[in-house]
Parts: sequence; C-alpha cells; structure tokens
Amino acid sequence: MDMLTLILQILVVVLSVVIVLLVLLHKGRGGGVSDMFGGGVTTSMSSSGSAQRLLTRLTVGTVAAWALLIVTLGVLPRLTLES
Repeated sequence: MDMLTLILQILVVVLSVVIVLLVLLHKGRGGGVSDMFGGGVTTSMSSSGSAQRLLTRLTVGTVAAWALLIVTLGVLPRLTLES
C-alpha cells in the first residue's frame, strides 16, 4: 500500500501543477489580477468560444480527478487498517 500511496501522492502533485497552468490559460474576465498583468488587453490572438469551452471542460475534469485522488488518499489508510 505504501507504493500505491506514493503513486497517488505524485499524481496529486502533477495534477495540482496542471490545474494551476489550466487556470492561468483562461481568458481574464476583467477587473481582477489578470488586468494587472496585461490580461485585460484584447488582441486578435485571443481564443475562440469553443476553445474556451474545451479549456473549461479540461479544467473541470482535472479538478474532479484531483478531488477523487484526494478522497482516495484520505480513505486508503482506513481501508488498510480494517484488513
């Protein structure tokens, strides 16, 4: 079980970095931190609506996988004590 726990912890760290990167890729809505760093400037290089929807779906899916891993890491020690 120690190896499984280690693998799950590594996956949590990797997914955490991926989530940060995905959130940073999202288009700023204005009035926030993204405006401070030039995110409020509209350019012709901004992504289309379908690309934003795909990015949102990827982000939500990654967060769901991350949450499932966190719950699994919390339940796993209890399962090993019972058996």
